[in-house]
Amino acid sequence: MVTYNMTEAETFLAELIWESEPIGSGDLVKLAAQRLGWKKSTTYTVLRKICENGIFQNKGAVVTSKMSREEYINRKGEQYLEENYNGSLPNFVAAFMKRKKLSKKQIEELVVLIDEYKD
Repeated sequence: MVTYNMTEAETFLAELIWESEPIGSGDLVKLAAQRLGWKKSTTYTVLRKICENGIFQNKGAVVTSKMSREEYINRKGEQYLEENYNGSLPNFVAAFMKRKKLSKKQIEELVVLIDEYKD
């Protein structure tokens, strides 16, 4: 099962990969050293973890994503809904609205979204 919760370090490396892919693993090490101040061993350790999660792959010393940033974020959101609201978007929205009032514009945007998905 793919886990859609990356650590902060994993997220930093993921962002570098998404903005630079395809990228050779050696070039990724150099980029991580420049941008994050990481050593080669740190980069490869974190890379191994995010590849094990099925989000990225390192084949032939070339690192690419198996899912886009947008797909990752969407799946992470779906996982959050499933784990915390039994997969129910209405339950999430109701809980959100108990703590924060929606603006008229936000309500109109939600109505448009709902209307677009009606049969």
